[in-house]
Amino acid sequence: MSRAAPESPKELLIAGLTPYFLERGVLWFHENFTKIKKAAQTQIWWKTNTLFLEKDLAINLFALLRQLTELGYAKVQTLGGPGEFSHRGGIIEIFPINSDIAWRLEFIGNRISRIDFLFVKILRTDKQIKKDLNSRQNISLLTGLRAGDYLVHLDHGIGRFAGFTKEPGGALSQTAPTADSPEKFFVLEYAKNDKLFVPLDKEEKLSRYIGFESPTVHRLGGALWLKTKSHAKANSLELAKELLSLYGQRAASRGFEYPAASPWEKELATDFLYVETDDQARAIDEVLADMTSPKPMDRLVCGDVGFGKTEVALRAAFKGALAGKQVAILAPTTILANQHFHNFSHRLAKFPVKIALLTRLQSKKQQAKILKELSAGQIDILVGTHRLLSRDIIFKNLGLAIIDEEQRFGVKQKEKFKTWRSENLSRDKHSEFYGIDILSLSATPIPRTLNLTLAGLRDISIIATPPPGRLPIKTFVEPYLEKTVREAVTKELARGGQVYYLHNRVETIGLVAQKIKKLHPKARIAFIHGRMPEKDLLRIMDDFDSKKINILVATTIIENGLDFPNVNTLIVANATRLGLAQAYQIRGRIGRSHQQAFAYFLYNSKNLTDDAKARLDALQEAEALGSGYQLALRDLEIRGAGNVLGREQSGPVNSIGLNLYMQMLSESVEEMKNISY
Repeated sequence: MSRAAPESPKELLIAGLTPYFLERGVLWFHENFTKIKKAAQTQIWWKTNTLFLEKDLAINLFALLRQLTELGYAKVQTLGGPGEFSHRGGIIEIFPINSDIAWRLEFIGNRISRIDFLFVKILRTDKQIKKDLNSRQNISLLTGLRAGDYLVHLDHGIGRFAGFTKEPGGALSQTAPTADSPEKFFVLEYAKNDKLFVPLDKEEKLSRYIGFESPTVHRLGGALWLKTKSHAKANSLELAKELLSLYGQRAASRGFEYPAASPWEKELATDFLYVETDDQARAIDEVLADMTSPKPMDRLVCGDVGFGKTEVALRAAFKGALAGKQVAILAPTTILANQHFHNFSHRLAKFPVKIALLTRLQSKKQQAKILKELSAGQIDILVGTHRLLSRDIIFKNLGLAIIDEEQRFGVKQKEKFKTWRSENLSRDKHSEFYGIDILSLSATPIPRTLNLTLAGLRDISIIATPPPGRLPIKTFVEPYLEKTVREAVTKELARGGQVYYLHNRVETIGLVAQKIKKLHPKARIAFIHGRMPEKDLLRIMDDFDSKKINILVATTIIENGLDFPNVNTLIVANATRLGLAQAYQIRGRIGRSHQQAFAYFLYNSKNLTDDAKARLDALQEAEALGSGYQLALRDLEIRGAGNVLGREQSGPVNSIGLNLYMQMLSESVEEMKNISY
């Protein structure tokens, strides 16, 4: 019986080889086609990782070939499965990862004249295909190269990128070559003026260097690079062994099986004031499914600032409490812990759940009372800072630990997390032991390669889409003028909103607050910084939350976790002092409602270096929602690596670069798995 020929599509979607897309089936792409297209028009992450083609589309054939490579597709002679494309003459054949069939594109000049289906005989198993797709880089790391960037050559080590050339010793070009340009080589510079010319078709030998600090560039030749790689490989084997042991213990232990959703859980979901995004709903479903399974949960929910991770945690905590288990919610700062306590208390007010807050701010008498109630099982949900890791904290029946902004905790504190993950800490009335469930939240993206490495060890949910109705933050980068500050503040206060004014010097922050008061005599102004007594800090934040204060002058203490939807103007004085990733995180503190938000990054022209200007220009260009993944690639990736690997891996990572280390770690994990099996 012959297969029916599918109709040529009006528009063909080609999804990039990202971990997020590789987790989804073909049906998901069909059901969400319209949403994906809309997201690709407004959000940088989606635009970068998707490609839409249609008949009669004007597009350069060679530019399309490069785009397919950047999306992670492999060029082959004959298609053999998803994630591949071939090219001959004016024909491109491609098998998208989001399709059951392949497609043939015919070109006339720089126009797609025809799109036809193409049946491909697949010789590999689904498991082999998935392994192959996961082994590739999902986005070319070599796009946007600039002279002076560090690159790692697999055989020769770390060098500085100098440019492109058509022949060894020839003139250098900084423009990325296309299929019809004369350049044939990457040019890398090493110590003592050594140069390496790498043919463009050997690009797979190169990766962008990402490390905790600037690397050492050696001379070409010799055994030093081989020795360096050997040491890094040995380290990756040790880490792989530790990872497999840690997560193996979790997999072998028994978890508490929570009951199916109760009417109260459904009522809480109905009370949510917003419509869950597809990603958020998926993350909630994945977390609750973990909790009802017989295995202990160890899931990381990773999403950009303001994309709804807290609601995921709330649903999980409520499910835990209803089942008679205690829940610990760990936050890195007193301000964030206090905010979580108020948010959870408000959402769960009508349900019979007791919530308590434990930080250093409570008196010894208050703390003693909380500890007594906790050990007696009278507290269902305990919110706190690292105080929760103290030795005197004893839960009667701990079932779930939620760790917010896990990357903000130190090495010693993370050791406690490891024992939470691997030890059986909870006992029920039948004297049976259960491994507790762990739910971690992070706004710092996990490096793509690390995501793939851990895919079989730790469960990861990615929230990549913003809440519906959320508007991109309009960003202005300008010289500092009092007129700009006055107009920005006046505009925000006139619509009943609130303002963050960031001044990152404790010594002069009070004087700055007075200066702003002169510009706006009727404004209600306060200032905060990290050296203030925490009681004063929380009092001011409570006043700000209740709108008794409408301008808050602050240091970078506002960078993480704060959620005040009424604050929709941010003014940063002397923005050149901020790193790109930090500026992005701080900008994420506004624009958390349906109101248009405005961010002003102001600078003193005398202090504006070329690097600082480049950072601020990049921030202004990347206004789109969710652009954190694209904007600060190096800063965010290495921070994400530090979160999971720990600082003890910084030496090996620095010596060969994060990308090569991740490749080695992935290989080591597979090797150790084979030995174990």
